[in-house]
Amino acid sequence: MQSPQRDAKWLLEHEARALLSRLALVKPFAVHEVLLPAASVSASAQVAIDRFLGEGRNELRARLRHYLMWLRSPAGEAATPAEANRRFAFLRLRFNLVLTQFDLFADVLTQRSEQPTGLWLAGLDVAATDALALPGVYDAPPVVCYLDRGHGAAIRRARTRLPGGGSNPVAVIRVPRERMVGSGVASSLVHEVGHQGSELLDLVNSLRPLLQGMQRTGGDERAAWEVWERWISEIVADMWSIARVGAASTLGLIALVTLPRAFVFRTSLDDPHPMPWLRVLLSCEIGNAFYPHPQWRTLSRAWIESYPLDADVPAPTRRMIQLLCRTLPQFARSLAEHRPPKLGGASLAELFRTGERGPSVLGTAYHASRGEFQRIRYMPPCFAFGMLAQARLDGALSPEAESQLLSDLLTFWALQRDAQRTRAAAGTTKPVRALTV
Repeated sequence: MQSPQRDAKWLLEHEARALLSRLALVKPFAVHEVLLPAASVSASAQVAIDRFLGEGRNELRARLRHYLMWLRSPAGEAATPAEANRRFAFLRLRFNLVLTQFDLFADVLTQRSEQPTGLWLAGLDVAATDALALPGVYDAPPVVCYLDRGHGAAIRRARTRLPGGGSNPVAVIRVPRERMVGSGVASSLVHEVGHQGSELLDLVNSLRPLLQGMQRTGGDERAAWEVWERWISEIVADMWSIARVGAASTLGLIALVTLPRAFVFRTSLDDPHPMPWLRVLLSCEIGNAFYPHPQWRTLSRAWIESYPLDADVPAPTRRMIQLLCRTLPQFARSLAEHRPPKLGGASLAELFRTGERGPSVLGTAYHASRGEFQRIRYMPPCFAFGMLAQARLDGALSPEAESQLLSDLLTFWALQRDAQRTRAAAGTTKPVRALTV
């Protein structure tokens, strides 16, 4: 009969071999998921995800094999069961982390087999890529989207640390199911893209000295600039969304934060998001700074009429709101005129070429398209999002028609990307037209 020491190590060896067997069952997504080709993530995202997960599996496989070799070596034979168990315990933790990383991307990819969700998600990938693209400014990482429960969207930025180690190979955006499919999806999507773009441009760090300089001016407004600095990361993401999709951002934000009064006036300086009541007004001010037009004042008035600053708002909160409101126009102009070091002297307004996406431009474009899908489908996604929201704000497009157009556009963008992928695989320059929806 074997000794207790030999029995303990024998069990550990078998457990390590069992982990190796289970690890072999974790296949690349290319052979694991069954979905429509048009619902796939982009080729660059697929390669980046499979390469990242493959490297994790290979590293763990090598560690397990090294452990088995050690266990059978003279050093392993001489080691105590406690030492052998300690080494194995760390390998088991590493195994679970590899599975956690796999599950993170599985959540993204599994939904692609659903109809029509899969095609919508692929369309959102295309739109997010358009929102992030700044040719000549930086190399944008791949973006993938998925749906989840909850009220707000979120992003796991590319090149950030994942659970268990390693740098995230793609930007992963979670979109709330309740935003599908309506104008609010553009607002949520591009806001999250803004977090990634802001990181690539180092916008938050370049804006902090400006806001800190405002605080040195003294007076009552010093406190206002301190508050704006605390909220700057979320404000920059809102700004990105407004710059890319115009009124679609503000309309989507209003839909998101239309809540009971207690929530709208709730403030917490630990929360990175501005108070909802102020956040909408700031969105309108930023919109006016980027795209001057009377509509922003109209939206501000409508919001204030919906949530009047009455006596039921605590006096300290009311005083803080009034103080922050005095700085709104200056703050919004400062954002539009800001010249981050990474832009080589260009302002944010110049970066986003805001003259090409003002309310009048978008309204004229919709009038020319007559709201026909065939005329809209080849427009850049962010332009199309902004144009449809502007048409709804102008009273030229019903919410029902907007939702149908957005659904068709998301599907078309997915099909168009798949057609382009087919053309690239065929090695031909002959255009391959996407299927119509």
